Amino acid sequence: MNPHAAQPSSLLAVGRSLWKHRQLIGQMTKREVVGRYKGSFLGLGWSFLNPLLMLCVYTFVFSVVFKARWGVTPEGGEESKAMFAIVLFVGMIVHGLFAEILNRAPGLIIGNINYVKKVVFPLEILPVVTAGAALFHALVSLSVWLLAYVVFIDVPHWHALLLPVVMLPLLLLALGLAWFLASLGVFLRDVGQTIAIITTMMMFLAPVFFPVKSLPEEVQPLIMANPLTFIIEQAREVLIWGRLPDFLGLLLYMASAIVVLWAGFAWFQKTRKGFSDVL
Repeated sequence: MNPHAAQPSSLLAVGRSLWKHRQLIGQMTKREVVGRYKGSFLGLGWSFLNPLLMLCVYTFVFSVVFKARWGVTPEGGEESKAMFAIVLFVGMIVHGLFAEILNRAPGLIIGNINYVKKVVFPLEILPVVTAGAALFHALVSLSVWLLAYVVFIDVPHWHALLLPVVMLPLLLLALGLAWFLASLGVFLRDVGQTIAIITTMMMFLAPVFFPVKSLPEEVQPLIMANPLTFIIEQAREVLIWGRLPDFLGLLLYMASAIVVLWAGFAWFQKTRKGFSDVL
């Protein structure tokens, strides 16, 4: 295989590559998850502890210090800290999945130079492996949320089963951006630091800690322009409020995500022939 030869970059090539290398993706994803906590005392327990600690901190800061509220007052009573945390946690899970994929993308090729030298290795699966590891951690966080919901609220609505439908467009969008950032990170080393700042800004410019309706009307369009906003609100619709998601909005989001997915993959395939020269 010639490393400088043109690589297939069609949308169909995305599916073919993922299917062809599905076993390798699975093995590398498992190694990625286990290797992250290798040698630590708690091991995979950190994947449970980290979201719990951050949830406690954010709940204290925003519900106690800043007196933020979601407007959930059952039977005319005061909104409980447990309910605030449960609503907040959904936004954290969505943002965490998106941010982990994007933050790690710029260093994927730089951190795996040995794979670049092996011309038979499918470099395009590296962002997919990162997405798989991020999805695992999101599922762990979701299990923590589910346990808290059962303990403090009740059994979740059946609409919660629709969460994969809500999250899939965001996952595809993040994967497309990851391919783009993984390539760009080879040629521009500042991308890693820049994207970390951007994902942090996106967290505070999304309804993670506050409802959109609590903001002034002139600010709301800025929040709605954040690609996380729609998914966070739809995730809360199915998980907490027990309502059906906006299927038309999800369809439009999915269409846009597929375009970004293809564009990111095509960019990666077009530029990968220059990786070995730069590295």
